[in-house]
Amino acid sequence: MKRKFPWLTGYQWLWILYLLIAVACWGLKVLGHNQNNFLIFRGSFYHLIHQLNLYAAYPAEHNDYYYYGPLFGLFFAPFALPPKIIGLLLWETANAAAFLYVIHLLPFSIRRKKLLLLFCAIEFANSVFSEQFNPMIAAFIILSFLLVEKKQDVWATFLIVLGALMKLYPIAGLAFFMFSKNKPRFILFTLIWGVVLLALPALFCGPDFLIESYRHWLPAVAHKNSLNHDLLARSQDICIMGVVRDFTQDPNIPDLPFLIFGAIVFAIPLFRFKQYRSFKFRLQIMITTLIMVVIFSTGGESPTYIIPVTGVFLWILIQERPFKPWIIVLIVTLLVITGLGMSDVMPPGVRHNLIGKYGMKGWPCIIAWFVISYELLFKDFTTEEAIQEEQQVITASV
Repeated sequence: MKRKFPWLTGYQWLWILYLLIAVACWGLKVLGHNQNNFLIFRGSFYHLIHQLNLYAAYPAEHNDYYYYGPLFGLFFAPFALPPKIIGLLLWETANAAAFLYVIHLLPFSIRRKKLLLLFCAIEFANSVFSEQFNPMIAAFIILSFLLVEKKQDVWATFLIVLGALMKLYPIAGLAFFMFSKNKPRFILFTLIWGVVLLALPALFCGPDFLIESYRHWLPAVAHKNSLNHDLLARSQDICIMGVVRDFTQDPNIPDLPFLIFGAIVFAIPLFRFKQYRSFKFRLQIMITTLIMVVIFSTGGESPTYIIPVTGVFLWILIQERPFKPWIIVLIVTLLVITGLGMSDVMPPGVRHNLIGKYGMKGWPCIIAWFVISYELLFKDFTTEEAIQEEQQVITASV
């Protein structure tokens, strides 16, 4: 039997699926007249150019506050200038395109890329349904790593600084400095891009307003962080610290000890210099970066989990045997608990009184992070057997 569209492969159909998810979420938001996050982002551009406080309340425009950097308002211009309906459509499809593009660049077989896209589809839908920026954040981190691998530090540092000045997560990409073949160049362009991108919005709003905006930004984020500790505010704080607060029912448990622990566990493998010759080791550092920026953030919420979930599924698919029984259990929990647990698919009693109450959406990613970190701390990625496995993963199907 001939295929109806013989020129389209399964991989290309998955690209179409992601674009259809983006368009479907756009349609649901337009029909439901519920575009709050998009209106916040859109408003940031107009507030920036009209020199209005970015971090003030604007109840006539939207129902929440803006927490991103001033640069994001300028970044959002292509989506803010068209009519709202068109701008939202462009925003949703741009997130899909960015995510698809960076997955396409990964040095894996088409079959592994197809599996990765299939596994991430639910979480991608969660993010774009909330009109969020997170698929692009994941793309920024992955692409900055791939650019360092290709000795293109100029553009790698551009993405790291650009992302960090909008939503702080991509600053973790500075860890890829350790893999750079030209470290002075990496440092130089990090500084250059830092100066250029910090100052760039001043061309549209003036230097005085920009300086005032930067003064407001970090206090606004710090205030939001304190609000996230509220045990009743279950849309946020889905992270390691939040899980502990949930179980102890103590909102006063501090973040700092957990952040220090995470930083130490992340930093120690970076000093295993002999392991650097293994691409799998370097890739696994990038993977743990994707996971950590969310599971150690009190701003972790359901739409942000496209970032760590992409990391966990990447790690699964670089295993020689990615479908061992315990990994299958992990895949199922990622799809059901993390992917669907906070959605309307889950019965309300389970969603609110179990998964939401105890931050269970984050559990599979947290467990995977401990396993991945153990490997980075103790596994030898440079044995002949490990190198052969690495080559097989890159070139072969699962």
